[in-house]
Amino acid sequence: MIVYQKTKSQFLDDVLSNSIEEIIQVLVLKKLGRKTGQSEINSWRNSMLYMDKVLSDAQIPDDSGVSIEYQLPHAGMRIDFVLTGQDEQGIDKAIIIELKQWSESTATDKDGVVATYLGKGIQEVNHPSYQSWSYAAYLEGFNETVYTDGIQLLPCAYLHNHPDNGVLTSGHYADYVAKAPLFLKSDALKLREFIRQHVKHGDKTGIMYRIEGGRIRPSKQLADSLVSMMKGKQEFILLDEQKVVYETARKLAAKSADAKKHVLIVHGGPGTGKTVVAINLLVNLTKQGLVAKYVSKNAAPRAVYKSKLTGSMRGTHIDSLFVGSGVFTETPENTFDALIVDEAHRLNEKSGLFSNLGVSQPLEVIRAARFSVFFLDEDQRIAVQDVGSEEEIRKWAGQQGAEVHVLS
Repeated sequence: MIVYQKTKSQFLDDVLSNSIEEIIQVLVLKKLGRKTGQSEINSWRNSMLYMDKVLSDAQIPDDSGVSIEYQLPHAGMRIDFVLTGQDEQGIDKAIIIELKQWSESTATDKDGVVATYLGKGIQEVNHPSYQSWSYAAYLEGFNETVYTDGIQLLPCAYLHNHPDNGVLTSGHYADYVAKAPLFLKSDALKLREFIRQHVKHGDKTGIMYRIEGGRIRPSKQLADSLVSMMKGKQEFILLDEQKVVYETARKLAAKSADAKKHVLIVHGGPGTGKTVVAINLLVNLTKQGLVAKYVSKNAAPRAVYKSKLTGSMRGTHIDSLFVGSGVFTETPENTFDALIVDEAHRLNEKSGLFSNLGVSQPLEVIRAARFSVFFLDEDQRIAVQDVGSEEEIRKWAGQQGAEVHVLS
């Protein structure tokens, strides 16, 4: 969903009238049904004033499109600002701009992660270039309109309060800055030139309207990439009972295309290869054009198996296939074709940093997917908040009208 969508000239008028933040606030309430805190309202006001300065240029077409607060479907993420139009050859372009209020930051030793002050203290967050690039990669991999119509996405980040002190542009982050250029406090003219270079004509084809209406399905390129990653890697070969579980899950995923939900519970202790089955299933379902994700409470298994697939610990175009178990608290029913939950015994009741969001992670997974798989080892429940059990999953599956299948 796009909260604010107008032409460049209309956007400039809204800023000039000192009403841009109020307009966005009203639209957020109307379209998303939520109220906005004062800090977010202030950030809109400040960032849009800077974008007004950047776009106040005759060479940037008045009828280019401006979209603010675009909610990425199935992803729970928002893109701050998108400028759309055509280049000299008439190719559709969408410039994705991640906006930050930061005035300082420090590097970390983690891939694509920096530390900055947010609200009540210093927090580790994604590097803005990584963030912007990951949004583009998600759309390129999953939005059928983007990859079928050949819409070119150009991610970047603009930190209008942050001086160029070498932190965000250091070699540690160079790969992501190369994928999504970073514009800092003194770089307004550089950002303007970047926009001029790619948007020569206005948006004649309703680019963001088409993207918003695009069907969410994995692209053939993404599926082929996953398949090629697994070829020749011994750790992903299915053995004995692993193959039986895998084929059972594939069959149930196919059956779930009709109205009936299916839930598969797979019991297995350490060393039984549950994760190997999970990754094979993720790749196969994606190859079939289904929207599937690998889910785990902890980040460690996601990082390990992403690196085994790609051969790198750095962020790649498959990152969006791997998610935490707490992201489904507000996900509509049957958003996904399949959710594959590894280490399901570690699922919690509540989600969020303060464990105050949602009702139950098992419930939210089952509700969000037509087919869900839970790989369980109940002997490995180690924390009081671990609620993943066959009994708990059966309870919520029954509430959701899902048929339950169990393998040991």
